Amino acid sequence: MADHNIRGKTVLIAGGAKNLGGLIARDFAQQGARAIAIHYNSATSQKEAEDTVSFLKATGAKAFAFQADLTSVAAMEKLFSDVVAAVGKPDIAINTVGKVLKKPMAEVNEAEFDEMSAVNAKTAFFFLKEAGNHLNDNGKICTLVTSLLGAYTPFYATYAGMKAPVEHFTRAASKELGGRGISVTAIGPGPMDTPFFYPAEGEDAVAYHKTAAALSPFSKTGLTDIEDIVPWVRFLVSEGWWMTGQTILINGGYTTK
Repeated sequence: MADHNIRGKTVLIAGGAKNLGGLIARDFAQQGARAIAIHYNSATSQKEAEDTVSFLKATGAKAFAFQADLTSVAAMEKLFSDVVAAVGKPDIAINTVGKVLKKPMAEVNEAEFDEMSAVNAKTAFFFLKEAGNHLNDNGKICTLVTSLLGAYTPFYATYAGMKAPVEHFTRAASKELGGRGISVTAIGPGPMDTPFFYPAEGEDAVAYHKTAAALSPFSKTGLTDIEDIVPWVRFLVSEGWWMTGQTILINGGYTTK
């Protein structure tokens, strides 16, 4: 029977330098992952990537950082080939890449639409494609989406709208890769207490989000804490492998479907 633990596994995390991706990387190293490859987008995240790699190595794991703009298919293909060359074929691939835009549809221009599509939908599709091409059999794939997929709200058309296709990408990939024992899932966190969240939100909106979840009074910030998402990612790419093709909203009762 296949081994569904994290110990001894090789892991790739897109967007793994900082915030949720960085915490997942650190957690997996402490869970005994053999090797962890983290991706970061640009020079602005290089220092965080280097710090995360140093932490991973201190646990005894092999660790490497790779920079790439994954909106390019060629860059996505190179990332996977470079990771395979450095640490071998991954057992686990996690994509945390995303970009938020909060704006009325009437104000969205073509460049913004194209960028949101490229970062949130195109990147997710080709990450799943390359993961399917390069993962070991009995591997695990998990993509981070958003709990706005369960919301009835204005202003996030290009964010939630470009994350929405990932639900079907996940279903399709799970069917196509299931014959190799590969499970494919997506997780939609609620608004998280990270620098990713605050720039798009005004003061009133932040105050609302901090009280909107049923369990907000029991969160240290009122928002979804990244520490609450990591155990679910860990579960789905290990003992929770039997769940596949699903998008799960993990948000303390912020939205549901």
